[in-house]
Amino acid sequence: MTNPQIDYAAMAAQWRAEHETTLKATRAELIVQLRALGINEVTAEYEGYGDSGNVEDVNVQPAEVQLPEALVTAVGDFAWSLAYHHHPGFENNEGGYGTLTWDLRNDSITLDHADRYVECSHSYDDGL
Repeated sequence: MTNPQIDYAAMAAQWRAEHETTLKATRAELIVQLRALGINEVTAEYEGYGDSGNVEDVNVQPAEVQLPEALVTAVGDFAWSLAYHHHPGFENNEGGYGTLTWDLRNDSITLDHADRYVECSHSYDDGL
C-alpha cells in the first residue's frame, strides 16, 4: 500500500530534473575537454542485464587520438547516465544495450537503444 501523503510522481519528476541538470553540466565539461584533444566524434557502447551492466567500449574519431584513462571513464559514465536517463531500469532482468554517438562538431547525440524482453504465450484448457 502506498502512503497517500507521499507524492511519488512529484518525487520522480524532481529526480529527473536534477539528473538532467547534472547531465547538462557533465556534457558541457566533457565537450570542452574532448574538443581540446581534436576529437570530433565519440561512440560508447553499453550493455545491461541481470541487474548490472557497463560501458563496453569508448571510441573516438580521429582514431589516432588516445584518450587519457580518466577521460575514458568520464565519457563512459556520461554515456551510461544518459542512457539510464532515457531508459531507466534497462539493466534489469534481460536488460538492454545500445550505442551513444556524439558528434562534437554539432554537439549532437544519438542514442540507439534496444531493450530485451521475454515473451510468453499461455493457454489453459479445462474439460475438453
